[in-house]
Amino acid sequence: MLKLQDIRSGYGDVTVINEMSFSLEKGKVLCILGSNGSGKTTIMRTICGLVKPTNGSIIFEDKDITQVPAHKITELGIIYVPEGRRLFGKLSILDNLYLGSYLKKNKVHRKENLEKVFTMFPKLYERRNQKAGTLSGGEQQMCAIARGLMGCPVILMLDEPSLGIAPVIVDQLFDIIEDLKKQGMTILLSEQNVVSALDVADEGIVIQSGKIVMSGTSSELASSDTIQKAYLGM
Repeated sequence: MLKLQDIRSGYGDVTVINEMSFSLEKGKVLCILGSNGSGKTTIMRTICGLVKPTNGSIIFEDKDITQVPAHKITELGIIYVPEGRRLFGKLSILDNLYLGSYLKKNKVHRKENLEKVFTMFPKLYERRNQKAGTLSGGEQQMCAIARGLMGCPVILMLDEPSLGIAPVIVDQLFDIIEDLKKQGMTILLSEQNVVSALDVADEGIVIQSGKIVMSGTSSELASSDTIQKAYLGM
């Protein structure tokens, strides 16, 4: 469904991602693992068009989207839930969710999608008229994911969903990701929480300094001595 080939990207004269290649199959969860500053966010921003690569190609469903504008990539159904949640804090939860379905084609499904996300996140329904900025970090992350789902994603990209969130809420979020996987959703997941990420993912890549240093199935990575020593403290 999605294929990156020899991607190089960054900011100005600074190269963050260097000659990166990987692919994501339909209905699968691929996790991108790496420490803070390794390039996880930059590769996601590159895929969704917020950062333009200086080399390589991005192919989505046999179409080259390397230089397609970000808003057009969203229209294709590649939905990015950014690190830090980026909600509109002065707007209500409901208004934030409405903004996730601003495209004309998504407004048709707004009612049914609202029902789905409120079923997944009952706390959001209870507080639907509350300002998003007054929510806890975990509740804001739930709202950010729900807003992404309102956009009818073909690929859902989650950037560090567990960052800065209490462990009990992290467990709930990964249960939701597991449920989405069972529903057949294609997910690209960027995470520092290696245990939770590998538990839900089908495959993974490990990046350091903008390059892939290891890849494989989630079970292969989980059993790797390198992963255990570097990320699991074993």
